[in-house]
Amino acid sequence: MGLCRIVGTSQVVTMRRDMMDIFEIVYNRLKTSIKPFIRYSGSESEGFRMHGSDMDSMFWPDDHKVVWNLCQSHFYHGQTVILADCSDSPPGYALLQLLTPTIERKIESSLLRINNREFLSSSKYRVNMCSEVVPNSTQHGPCGSGVRFGIEFDCAHCFACDFWPPSASLWRNRCHAWPPPRVVYDIVNQGCHFAAIGHKSGNHEDKEWRISFSLAERKLVYSMDHCQFLTYGLLKLFLKEVINKGLSDEEKLLCSYHVKTAVFWVLQQNTIAYWCPQNLLECFWVCFKLILKWVYEGVCPNFFISQNNMFLGKINGSAQSYLFRALYVMYNKGYACLLHCASITSNIMSVLCNPGVFICTDQRSVISETEFDCQMFGEMYNLDSIVIIDLKICMKYLRFAEQLLSLPLTKYNFLMLQKLTASVLQRTAFILHNTFTNSGENKQKYIIDKLSCNMLKLAAQIGCTSDLLYIALFYYKTKRYAEALAVLRMTKAKFSQPYLAYTYSVSDRYMEAAGGQSWSKKFRRCMAQNIKLYNGILYIDELCREQDTSHGSSQMKHFFLIIPPFVFLQMLEVLCCRHVDAISRKQALEDLQLLIYQNEPLTVPVMFRDISWQILGICQQVTGNYQEALYSFQQSLQEYPFHGIRQATCERILKLLPYTSWSVDKL
Repeated sequence: MGLCRIVGTSQVVTMRRDMMDIFEIVYNRLKTSIKPFIRYSGSESEGFRMHGSDMDSMFWPDDHKVVWNLCQSHFYHGQTVILADCSDSPPGYALLQLLTPTIERKIESSLLRINNREFLSSSKYRVNMCSEVVPNSTQHGPCGSGVRFGIEFDCAHCFACDFWPPSASLWRNRCHAWPPPRVVYDIVNQGCHFAAIGHKSGNHEDKEWRISFSLAERKLVYSMDHCQFLTYGLLKLFLKEVINKGLSDEEKLLCSYHVKTAVFWVLQQNTIAYWCPQNLLECFWVCFKLILKWVYEGVCPNFFISQNNMFLGKINGSAQSYLFRALYVMYNKGYACLLHCASITSNIMSVLCNPGVFICTDQRSVISETEFDCQMFGEMYNLDSIVIIDLKICMKYLRFAEQLLSLPLTKYNFLMLQKLTASVLQRTAFILHNTFTNSGENKQKYIIDKLSCNMLKLAAQIGCTSDLLYIALFYYKTKRYAEALAVLRMTKAKFSQPYLAYTYSVSDRYMEAAGGQSWSKKFRRCMAQNIKLYNGILYIDELCREQDTSHGSSQMKHFFLIIPPFVFLQMLEVLCCRHVDAISRKQALEDLQLLIYQNEPLTVPVMFRDISWQILGICQQVTGNYQEALYSFQQSLQEYPFHGIRQATCERILKLLPYTSWSVDKL
């Protein structure tokens, strides 16, 4: 069924979750004293990758703890303790009183004094932390919303509480049929969080904090079987493509959180006897009727604190009447209302016309091995984004990765760890070299050089094909141009293979070479991914200016430059041949120019054309082709400013002006 392709098969969803889990474990283990904990929430963390799925992040300081009573404060000696007071707030909300001093400036500036007691203002804290992760972000509920690397996501800065809320104590007594006791135990033991937003109908909207169960909800979604997860996905599609179609964010009354809550209640109340693919439409219908009932009554009970009516202040009066009428029209159409879901119309039609038709959820029938590999490699690439540019943290990661290997990891955990380790080894090699290259004795320099080379070779052994380019880059950096060219020739031969896969695209010949092999071997042999140069690490002198500009961009602070591997290979070939062979240099420059001019999105994606034109201009400039370099820099300015390198481009153009006929007025 098409729904399985949109939502994901059980194997695909498991892969996404396992890779996300190991990323979070590693990130939080490497946390420094000034870095907050992070957990992902939202649709992507649950395993969805549908168009428009949100990637929400939760951050909280580990040295600030919320308690429900003073007795619990004894567990946190030397930490900042905050007391949650629910006595004058609606169900699901609380005031947070600071009991012990804080040294965090942004937290201190969020304090309000009420009756000689200091309380944290949610509105002040939200403003103070809004742009903490994403510069120039805007407020959206308790989150700062922004765009990084072309992806929209929300960041919520919270406070953690290790204890289960007293107001949610009755929830445990309701858990007879679902969720399983093990899940209930894990949820209660992990406590809750407080998000910086108050109740619109409360007495202290600007001061109140909402009790957040985001991590508990993620565990509940993980505990669903695949049919239940598909039902949840179908409801999300129906909400987006039918109920909220054409509405602005301000006009939307129902949200995906209401849909998720409905699925939770249906599961817990054991309303449906058989959750199976053949029964999928009935499962959808039961959940839809519950939402219709809630809208009619104007009450949507929070799953954990049922006294918290999530419709209060939003779905009432004329808005409630309007929404009920719209939903009732859909209800009268029966299952046929799903025909308005454009993405699955043909599949729903076949099921409606043939009620006994089997809804296929089998992995091998829904998605090919090639498609699965493509998704898996893309997931690995996206999650390889832990920003480590400190030698001590790099070494801490390598020790921790070794410890993780002794644990019972899933195959997807292992693959993600393999990718992260290759990336950290590469950064460690360059940081080591940069740290000791200008200091120490010759013997020490030799040892560091040998160690860096071995790290890069190990990274290439466990990484993908394009990781060979980091070895060539290191040889170029250390003026071993012949060795660098030898590695580049080897890499170019691998890149020319018809089975090569690049990030999200897999060739037709891929299965001929990779079919039946382990994923680890497929990744090493057949996969090429973008080159990431982390800002703060000196990789190559020719791109220093771009790294500095990108990292300090006023519009968007980037953590790394992302360069297509084919462009990076040609750049290194031009730069190496410049010192070795003038004839080969000319041919390498022509090959690079042809690559950029072809405008082929599969080799030079649109998002990375700003840096690709920039690299062409740099290569033309260092080889004395000033007029051509000027044109390339102009083209870089016209591309989508993904990397925020406009300032570097303008600086390079200004330096070229004396050698060209171009005028500064054209800049």
